[in-house]
Amino acid sequence: MTQSGAQSRMKPAAQPETQSARPPLLLIEDEPAVLALVRAVLEGHGYSVVSTESGADALRLLQNGNFHGVVSDMRTPGGVDGSQVYAWIAANRPELASRLVFITGDIANEETAATLHRTGAPCVEKPFRVHDFISVVEKTMGRADE
Repeated sequence: MTQSGAQSRMKPAAQPETQSARPPLLLIEDEPAVLALVRAVLEGHGYSVVSTESGADALRLLQNGNFHGVVSDMRTPGGVDGSQVYAWIAANRPELASRLVFITGDIANEETAATLHRTGAPCVEKPFRVHDFISVVEKTMGRADE
């Protein structure tokens, strides 16, 4: 009973077609509270989400997974940050390069500013308003119901 209950709770993330016909978004965020909030906002707006806490894990998922877009924190543990995730995407999955949104609490950092300038990727500064965040996601990736 418990195992099947756990499987049914996990079903929307494991089977994205239950929320949207398109592939899921990949969410990269190491702060548990922020990850939970962003995931809830995205799922509440109809997006399917696969999440990870590190850039290194994200690259492993991107190598084999099918994703519609990426929402990535700029600073993540594991030796791979948001800038490096973007560089990998640009080189290996260029179709996703225009569907990446950065989130960061460190927008004044020189490296962050340089990455944003170089990539042209949109960035939502933490803390953010849900409406502002979802507007950027929808503008970048399209609405979940499109």
